[in-house]
Amino acid sequence: MKVEQIYTGCLAQGAYYIESEGEVAVIDPLREVAPYIERAQKDGAKIKYVLETHFHADFVSGHIDLAKETGATIVYGPTASPAFNAYIAKDNEELTLGKLKIRVLHTPGHTMESSCFLLIDENGKETGLFSGDTLFIGDIGRPDLAQKVKAELTEELLAEHLFHSLRNKIMTLSDDIIVYPAHGAGSACGKNMSKETTDTLGHQKATNYALRPDMTMQEFKKELLTGLVAPPAYFPLNVLMNIQGYDSISDVLKRGQHALSPAAFEAAANETGALVLDTRAPEVFAKGFIPNAINIGIDGNFAPWVGAMIPDIKQQILVVAEPGREEEIVTRLARVGYDYCIGYLEGGFDAWQNAGQEVDMIQQVTVDELAEIMKGGNVHLLDVRKKSEYDAEHVVDAENAPLDFINDSMLQINKNNTYYVNCAGGYRSMIFNSTLRARGYNNLVDVAGGFKAIKESNKFKVTDYVCPSTML
Repeated sequence: MKVEQIYTGCLAQGAYYIESEGEVAVIDPLREVAPYIERAQKDGAKIKYVLETHFHADFVSGHIDLAKETGATIVYGPTASPAFNAYIAKDNEELTLGKLKIRVLHTPGHTMESSCFLLIDENGKETGLFSGDTLFIGDIGRPDLAQKVKAELTEELLAEHLFHSLRNKIMTLSDDIIVYPAHGAGSACGKNMSKETTDTLGHQKATNYALRPDMTMQEFKKELLTGLVAPPAYFPLNVLMNIQGYDSISDVLKRGQHALSPAAFEAAANETGALVLDTRAPEVFAKGFIPNAINIGIDGNFAPWVGAMIPDIKQQILVVAEPGREEEIVTRLARVGYDYCIGYLEGGFDAWQNAGQEVDMIQQVTVDELAEIMKGGNVHLLDVRKKSEYDAEHVVDAENAPLDFINDSMLQINKNNTYYVNCAGGYRSMIFNSTLRARGYNNLVDVAGGFKAIKESNKFKVTDYVCPSTML
């Protein structure tokens, strides 16, 4: 028996590969399916099942392509109603995989079709729980996402379902079972996930706030629903793609990897209205970029921020990348449903610059330079971190303008004033600055190194830490 977690840090997502006697089950696969197929071929095995814990909101699953390419059966738990061929399992039904059994546990709450898969070894011992978004390490799945697709599925109703699912299906299992969740810290599918990506169920019973045995329904709902922020706008759109189907990843990759000369790139941008997405590092982007380009660096939390900043998943996109990384970028866009990349700048930004095309820049200051500027007084400092980060600690007199809600945050800005913009380390501030610069805000200055550098410099007055429990 083999159980392998395939973790993708950008999405904080865990897919799983289980093999026994030449038969494989893949749980919650990412959009690109080649790695799973290659893994099975290496084992001389055949993929029998693609098990989906629910209709995912934060990424487009590879279930359809994987089933088409391998002949595997897509399996959902009760109440799922996909627009493609799939097997809808009954609650407590057992699937055979080599010498193993996989029991389907219907656990509605995160969504109504949410299910967990309980792994039973060849000796009949229950050994692993693939918990999807029902149970995370340190947290549970938020119950407010399904409402974005079906209005009648209120967060209060789903919270009640989740309360019963946890107590009747999960907490009754043995303490030594290993929990394998679909997400870890950094995912927007929960609010308090641990950095650990597996744990024993017994430890979770002892430490996870949602598994306290003495909680009442009302206490559970209050703790679960307090502190939830609006999910990224692309979530319901990904849900629909996972339910209804999508273009093959091979077609998406072929369309997106269309090399364009600087002249052709400019013409395509002008003729199509495509968004120019520059994926280079923020500090590199600042020194020179194509006017009106948006910077979301490929080496940060790329896919989630693309989803947060580009509201239309059918938006046509033109990519500026470090040469050699184009396929990676198109793939990572497709993971969150952005299938309409129409090409990339051949030769990268250097080719654009060497062709004599127009170039823009974003001014940056070091924290030492900012400290000198602030001595003159009347300086506008914008902190674009999340409100929770800002509330915990920030420069005195800094104004919070979260990147997460940029359309609201931009209303705080007077175009005639100069603003110095910081985030935690410089990644989000460049997204903020480039987005607003494309909208005509030309007086934004980026603080290199962000709040981390500000605090380390000891040159700024910083608010005292406020315990998050006092901020509810």
